[in-house]
Amino acid sequence: MTEATPSSPDLSDSPSFESYFREPGLAPEQPLAWALGQRLDLIDALRGLFNGPQALVRLRLWVFMALAGQPQARFSRDDLNQLFHALLPEALDSALKRLRDINLLAWDATPQDYHLPPLAQQVHGLLASLTSVPAAEHDDMATLLAQVAGAQQLGLVDTNQLKHLHAQLARLHDEFAEAIASGSESRLRLAQPRFDRALSLVDRAGQALTALIRAEHEDPRLEREARALGQDQARLLSMASQFTRALQQADRQRVTLGSTGLTSSDVRRWLQHHPALYELMGEALSVPVRPVMVSQHDLVDVAEGEFERDRPVADGSAGLPPRAEAGDGKLDVLSLPEELGQMIGLFDRWFERKAPDEAPAERPLHEAVLGGRFAQAAYRLQLMPLLGDAQARTLKGLTGDLARSPWQWQASAEHLAVDDEAVALISAGTLTPLSSEAAAEAKAEAPTGTAGSLSR
Repeated sequence: MTEATPSSPDLSDSPSFESYFREPGLAPEQPLAWALGQRLDLIDALRGLFNGPQALVRLRLWVFMALAGQPQARFSRDDLNQLFHALLPEALDSALKRLRDINLLAWDATPQDYHLPPLAQQVHGLLASLTSVPAAEHDDMATLLAQVAGAQQLGLVDTNQLKHLHAQLARLHDEFAEAIASGSESRLRLAQPRFDRALSLVDRAGQALTALIRAEHEDPRLEREARALGQDQARLLSMASQFTRALQQADRQRVTLGSTGLTSSDVRRWLQHHPALYELMGEALSVPVRPVMVSQHDLVDVAEGEFERDRPVADGSAGLPPRAEAGDGKLDVLSLPEELGQMIGLFDRWFERKAPDEAPAERPLHEAVLGGRFAQAAYRLQLMPLLGDAQARTLKGLTGDLARSPWQWQASAEHLAVDDEAVALISAGTLTPLSSEAAAEAKAEAPTGTAGSLSR
């Protein structure tokens, strides 16, 4: 059983505008409501013009706007038939009758012609923007600025016009501030054309707005709105530097993908405009996902098993385990790879193989590097820069021994094809022995206590 709720009254049955207020006497106290009450004839004309199906409303608008755009004051029936020759006679008669009923078209019986009354001129001024090319999304402030700037030149500025422009500037400021605070590059890029357009429009209308703000107004409301408009204009102009810094920050966070020149922004833009993202997966999701559904009985079985399993006694009084002799331990010391010690021994054998009065011969670089797997050869090649290194010569251990070896190496940009199981090409280079004096000087740089031999 449900509780019955009282039905709400039908608002369309209210006899007057004042009946919609809690107290009818409050309606005349609202400035905007009072101003609308002074234009009831204009409101009735708009009601009659826009009443009915969309197609019929478009027909009336087209006929009315076409008549208002003709450079002549009076229209005969032949003029109307020629102007709207594409219309069916019934459609034209229906549109003209509605325009006469709502006082947007007047029939003069004496000269037997039509003319547009002053009310039609007012309605045309309100609807003139419907006949222009639809403005871009970021051009919504152009019409307001044009109205205010033109009214300022003619001395016809109205408080409501300044209020509308003030509200639009405030909305734009909040929208741009949210885009800056978000830090999202996509939101900043979307807001950038609109922001640039707003700055351009404010800059173009700057002279008229400045004159309007600095002028002396008899109406205090107009002066107050003019000051608020100046503050909004200054806030919007000061936001330009913040917007620029936010874009620069987004540029610094952009990631370049390798050496292709593509950035993360390019990938995001490409993904956003891709017609079917699911096609990028190809056959990766050819097998559908099979979810595992757990029934209530399975949940009960798991819970019972959890309660029935053996658990250790929390308050047991078991003593410490008996003592036992510790076994012999083994201390593992980090040792360097065997290739390092083998290379030091190879260099020593090459240097001592010749007679005392004969200097050792140069050796190709690949003779010291190749041998074994590719990883071992690559490791030996990485050790070559240690030969003759001034800082490494003062170290203890195998690293210092390699740096003090009486050899120096030199590599070239050319590649040498070699007969090896793991390496096909290697950088060409030579190993040149040092003189006896230089070798003795290198050995003398060994720190005290250095063994100078390989220990494994």
